[in-house]
Amino acid sequence: MQRAETVLGVLRDRGRRGLPCNELYRQMFNRDLYLLAYGRIYANQGAMTPGASAETADGMSEEKIDQIIEAMRHERYRFSPARRVYVPRKNGKLRPLGLPSWSDKLVGEVVRVLLEAYYCRGKCSPLRRSVICEIISE
Repeated sequence: MQRAETVLGVLRDRGRRGLPCNELYRQMFNRDLYLLAYGRIYANQGAMTPGASAETADGMSEEKIDQIIEAMRHERYRFSPARRVYVPRKNGKLRPLGLPSWSDKLVGEVVRVLLEAYYCRGKCSPLRRSVICEIISE
């Protein structure tokens, strides 16, 4: 497998030139991308908050990443329903908040990294985490 930086560089280049991005799903089998995604989200404040399952950032291992990749490879990975909690607003009312499992957060981050590399085309700041750069600044 290629290193994550190489894969993302190729995707950025293809995006800038407007070339199609074939076989993107195959990149979901790249362990290096999962390690990159883990590095980006494990330090977040909510990384230790259990979601739908009891798994947190502490429980992640290379074996668990391999299990996720194997499920992706055989198209068996399924996102689990998020745990719903209610957090108070300043006005005293409650707002709903969904807490996904750690595996779902990790897979979501891998997808975000891949899509952002292809679609942002150098327009996005690396400090700005957005919904694919606010849908490419409309």
